[in-house]
Amino acid sequence: MTQDIAWQKSSFSGGQDSSDCVELATAEGSVHLRESDEPSRFLSTTPKSLAALIRHVRTKQV
Repeated sequence: MTQDIAWQKSSFSGGQDSSDCVELATAEGSVHLRESDEPSRFLSTTPKSLAALIRHVRTKQV
């Protein structure tokens, strides 16, 4: 990726100084997810695929 990415911490993560959090960013038509304690490793997907995953996970809750 050639541009700087502005990462946003999940509102479900720990407090402001917590390292236990998931961060999300969008760039070049993709959604990027990473664990804050390993910022150099991230997962990229399309918004449509992420939405499908979230819908699927929600239907599987016990």
